Amino acid sequence: MADLTQHAWTVQSKNDSNAVLLDVRTDEEVEEGKIPTALHIDIYKGQGFIDEINQLDKSKTYYVYCRSGKRSAQACEIMRQSGFENTHNLLGGILEWTGDVE
Repeated sequence: MADLTQHAWTVQSKNDSNAVLLDVRTDEEVEEGKIPTALHIDIYKGQGFIDEINQLDKSKTYYVYCRSGKRSAQACEIMRQSGFENTHNLLGGILEWTGDVE
């Protein structure tokens, strides 16, 4: 897992043809807005979260975010333990995001 600043996270994800954006916030948080094209899997689902991430393509590169960067760091670690080799955490989360939101 790599912790990336918003600039690095944005540049790398846009230039990565293998990139998948992953939002690990709650449904209620996502209703307030999310980064366009992001896949949503709530980390608070516990085993449900693990079950859903295990259905994802482990060969992809995942750019993970949450509200502040803490849950997404946990998600990256869970993903690493599940066999994902390329995960990137957005430092500061969506709270510090200045890009597009839908």
